Amino acid sequence: MDQLSDFISSWLATYCGVARQEGYVIGISGGVDSALTSTLCAKTGLKTLLVSMPIHQQPDQLKRAHQHIAWLTTNFTNVTSIEVDLTDSFETFRSTLPAEVSNHELSMANTRARLRMTTLYAIGQTNACLVAGTGNKIEDFGVGFYTKYGDGGVDVSPIADLTKSEVWALAKHLGVSQEITNAKPTDGLWGSDRSDEDQLGASYPELEWAMEFNGNEANLSERQCEVLAIYRRFNTANQHKMKPIPVCIIPEELRF
Repeated sequence: MDQLSDFISSWLATYCGVARQEGYVIGISGGVDSALTSTLCAKTGLKTLLVSMPIHQQPDQLKRAHQHIAWLTTNFTNVTSIEVDLTDSFETFRSTLPAEVSNHELSMANTRARLRMTTLYAIGQTNACLVAGTGNKIEDFGVGFYTKYGDGGVDVSPIADLTKSEVWALAKHLGVSQEITNAKPTDGLWGSDRSDEDQLGASYPELEWAMEFNGNEANLSERQCEVLAIYRRFNTANQHKMKPIPVCIIPEELRF
């Protein structure tokens, strides 16, 4: 696993050099994906800025974020951190919206992610840092489980070719705390403890199986059929996130 982590960190360092930037900024949520991504960025030796951005955050999530930030800043001299509490900003923005918008639960959850993206880019541009994404392969290319122009708005995606199982394994190998690696995965957008599995209806190992499935559906169990249907539903509905923005191509004969 050392070779894998070294490969990703080397890729990050090379990309940053080509982009003529000084390092990376990463949002720290208290989850394993952001913990692994920030650790890999720290291993580059480049400037690594960790940003905690609570919005009505659950105490256990914030505690894990603080613990990981403390661990990284203790072990890497190139790592610094900042906390930007966006709760008041979120509530101010929400209060300006029409009631049917401000009371729409999913819209407001995605707004949290977009406020965090805006914050990361503001800090990143100020410090000549690229925004490192924290999405894994299942989220980014399987079920599209992220906010468009929110946590999906990044400069690089260092772990987007790793399944969640691979993320867990590599994080443990690199010394990420057991409290983080064992924590129930959550996007932290709801002001509650609802997990990713609560929202998706399937666990990450189940979704990994569905993403790789290429066999005879007649031989599947009832649960496997259910998981496959869940995977396909999300994959189809979220293609707009995974594909480039559609461009209306103008025929030459219509140009003037």
